[in-house]
Amino acid sequence: MQYKKVIDIINNSTNIAIVTHESPDGDAIGSSTAVYLALKKLNKKADLIIKEYSSVFNVVDILNESIREPRNINYDLVFVVDSANAERLNEINILKNANEIINIDHHISNNLFGTYNIVDGKSPACCQVLIKVFNSLGIDIDKEIATSLLVGIITDTNGFRNQSTNKETFIDVANMLDLGVNLSEIYMKVLSTNTLAQFELKKIANNRLEFFENGKIAFTYITEEDKKNVNAQIGDHEGIVDIGRSIEGVEVSIFLHEKDGIYKVSLRSNSYVNVSEIGIIFNGGGHFYASGFVSDLPLIELKNKLIEEVAKRL
Repeated sequence: MQYKKVIDIINNSTNIAIVTHESPDGDAIGSSTAVYLALKKLNKKADLIIKEYSSVFNVVDILNESIREPRNINYDLVFVVDSANAERLNEINILKNANEIINIDHHISNNLFGTYNIVDGKSPACCQVLIKVFNSLGIDIDKEIATSLLVGIITDTNGFRNQSTNKETFIDVANMLDLGVNLSEIYMKVLSTNTLAQFELKKIANNRLEFFENGKIAFTYITEEDKKNVNAQIGDHEGIVDIGRSIEGVEVSIFLHEKDGIYKVSLRSNSYVNVSEIGIIFNGGGHFYASGFVSDLPLIELKNKLIEEVAKRL
């Protein structure tokens, strides 16, 4: 798209909001805060709306300025980052009255719901897409912005281990290191440190692991009762889906965690199964190697349907 048009929209907007998907992961947090900081450089104040987030992301200092609810119902401009569709947003209602919506994303299943869409399905992280956007807009990426961007890149590449990680990823990270960003600190905080509750949930999930299709599918889950028993906080379920994927012979790992009586489903693949296709079947979406959705189906029924869909693709 014409990036000059984006600058014109920003310059002509007074009330701006930034939103991302519910239960934000590192890429959602990094993208949201990076856009917030970039707008500051353009002398624009925005509402950074993030309802909840895991404490591991406190490495991004600017999160302290986020708000839980929108201050306005009529925004001139809403930035939506790292969200494949509007239904996953933490604040979908503000889109209905927004004059302009700029949708920046990297999910191949993005349905281009924005007024303007900047979507690169080949990028391993929305934060990596934003680097191109900021460069095109002439926005200087300083150490603070780079810290936010690196949080997103590290988490969505699973510590540079996902197959979507590319040469450009490492070039971008090298540039961030030149700015003084502490890669090892961020990596340790967002990927390598577990809370006690997180550790306990991983033990429960480990004990429930089941394998199907000659060990090519791994399945596990945790319930609300499990989380209550270990005093889990927001985000303590993160990383559990990777337990199954890390086991030799597993192509697809399925992880369900219950929240408010429904199940949030995470799917991860290792080599050749496009789990985004499965996510779309259940009104979700994502990437080739990572996707998710929400379902109100009973646990056993949902489990069986998922295994059936994955098995078709093995």
